[in-house]
Amino acid sequence: MDKTNKTDIKSLTKAELSDELKQFDFPSFRVDQIYDWLHIKFADSFDEMTNVSKDMRKLLAEYFEIKTVKIAKKLVSEIDSTRKYLFELNDGEYIESVLMKYKYGYSICVSTQVGCNMGCKFCASTLNGCVRSLEPSEILSQLYAASKDISQRISHIVLMGMGEPLDNFDNVLKFIELVTNKDGVNLSARNITLSTCGIVPKIKLLADMNLPITLSVSLHAPVDELRSKTMPVNNKWGIDEVLAACKDYANKTSRRVSFEYAMIKGVNDSAECAEQLAGLLSGMLAHVNLIPVNNVEENSFIRSDDSSIKEFENILKSKHIAVTVRRTLGADINASCGQLRRSNQNKRR
Repeated sequence: MDKTNKTDIKSLTKAELSDELKQFDFPSFRVDQIYDWLHIKFADSFDEMTNVSKDMRKLLAEYFEIKTVKIAKKLVSEIDSTRKYLFELNDGEYIESVLMKYKYGYSICVSTQVGCNMGCKFCASTLNGCVRSLEPSEILSQLYAASKDISQRISHIVLMGMGEPLDNFDNVLKFIELVTNKDGVNLSARNITLSTCGIVPKIKLLADMNLPITLSVSLHAPVDELRSKTMPVNNKWGIDEVLAACKDYANKTSRRVSFEYAMIKGVNDSAECAEQLAGLLSGMLAHVNLIPVNNVEENSFIRSDDSSIKEFENILKSKHIAVTVRRTLGADINASCGQLRRSNQNKRR
């Protein structure tokens, strides 16, 4: 085993950890102890593992690393207690997460990449492209750090922060495997939502895997011409292809697909757009989540008026399309992902 290229221990499943530790002749119960420290007690260093001998801890530190996130900045909403975190990674890069409190408990929106390559015009995360994808351990660490910060269990996860989850497919799947493991935090897969801008081949792969997670697709327009103006991914996979993949996903998993629709004033919030969207989704196992868009300094898009949002919602309801308007949380702290990291980057220049 190479000491110069340390293994990311938090990204290992329990079986993989057991295999890695066999070379050191650790007793089998040590695997349970170490896994428990990493995924139950959320240890950030081997020194915290007090029921593991010093010699063993020293050996672990020589061959393994614990990838963590450090809270570089935290904003707490005075309106609804939403928390927005700017996390620093081991390599000095920054990502964001948002923790929200609902009646059912806490939900965290986590990042899957440092930045994003998808180029959606209304999103702050994509302004400087994607630096790199996150390891499973780095996605986990956002959950663990926030849970430690509030000293409470977080029961729901939304993969809707910085980055495109399906552009980091293998690491995201490994993260889901780890976070739902009964020996770890044991989160229900049904409490995980994965959001994508519509990478069709990966949606099809996900459907074949039949994971009981919720698929959320960022649609944001009912026709290709309009969607391509704000979402470059539409030039590769148009609305018809995306919807076909979503229908296949719903049929194979028997799970309703959620469609995210950012309400942008004068762009996609007309009554005609609502009628077109209703026509697209008619008869499909689907739900529409209308999102009043967050204002981003670097673009000209502004939030739709409340009256336009209400009219749009009513048209969908009249066509028997399940629809909700997302409750605005953390409005006083700019809780959409990408803005805090962008501000931090500007200050460092």
